[in-house]
Amino acid sequence: MDKSHAAVRAGFRQARQTARARHRDIAQALGLSEGELIAAHGGLFDASESPLKARRLQPQWPEIVAALEPLGELMALTRNASCVHEKVGVYGNASANGHVGLVLGGAIDLRVFYSQWAHGFAVKELLADGAVQRSLQFFDAQGQALHKVFLRAGSDEAAYEALVARVAAQDVPGMLVAVPRTPVAEQPDAAVNVQGWRDAWASMRDTHEFFGLMKRFGVTRTQGLRLASPEFVQSVPTASAHEVLTRAAQSSVPIMVFVGNPGMIQIHSGPVQRIEVMGPWLNVLDAGFNLHLREDHIASAWLVKKPTSDGLVHSIELFDAAGETIAMFFGERKPGQAERCDWRELLATLSPEVEPCVA
Repeated sequence: MDKSHAAVRAGFRQARQTARARHRDIAQALGLSEGELIAAHGGLFDASESPLKARRLQPQWPEIVAALEPLGELMALTRNASCVHEKVGVYGNASANGHVGLVLGGAIDLRVFYSQWAHGFAVKELLADGAVQRSLQFFDAQGQALHKVFLRAGSDEAAYEALVARVAAQDVPGMLVAVPRTPVAEQPDAAVNVQGWRDAWASMRDTHEFFGLMKRFGVTRTQGLRLASPEFVQSVPTASAHEVLTRAAQSSVPIMVFVGNPGMIQIHSGPVQRIEVMGPWLNVLDAGFNLHLREDHIASAWLVKKPTSDGLVHSIELFDAAGETIAMFFGERKPGQAERCDWRELLATLSPEVEPCVA
């Protein structure tokens, strides 16, 4: 296949004319990463070649994210291979400490891992209805999408254009991509200090300790769940995601939905209302929050309990066949608050192992 920049632009134009396919799917059909597809639209070319134009950004990632608040209401999109999380709001209260960033803008709630960010572009696309879609799109060294920011009808376009002009880099097409990451080999279960792992789990006082414990004991997330005490972890049906979302919508239980990739975790906190299945996709289609989850990618699902200083916190965690996290569901809560009783009551319909609520 011809992978010249002109050929990529022609392939994109044709794909957009025949179907409203996602950029990720078009790139895959062309044998490219999504980042390479976008990067091929940099530099100078005639507008008739493609409805899309990309402008490379300087790698000032924390500064760019911190500068998004004046743009007003935006749509944040974070995805992995199995789940897409879209949230509308303002990028407020952005901060960074080294390579780790936070955005705590209320509706927009992000945990950012800037060490994974390698490429960024300001993207404009002329849609079939004549509208122009403006976005900022960020990719890792392999060209995989980490995060996208889309302007909405009420966004400040002048502020967007000023930001792009301020952080634009040399406008040349193309992207050099790194070789795909080698998956971390899971050590044999027999090599794990299982009792130590179980004792450390039981001693947790904050859910944020969990990642450090995995590193300390050298376990992958799914291995850690397998080896955990049955007191804290139970396998549940892969259909549990559908059940959780449906019951949360029916009973108006506010939840938290975490979806991420190596460079970003995006969080929805609040109710869900409209749950629909379209082919393999399980969807939340609410004003301000959309979720698109490939149910057929869920290879395992777990009910997980983590001790905290506020009491046990229960979650439903979904994984694909490679053990990669697809999504996690919690009851809505803030640090310092005990877990919601209605969330535990919802989970009790899935498993008899849910701890009774004492509130």
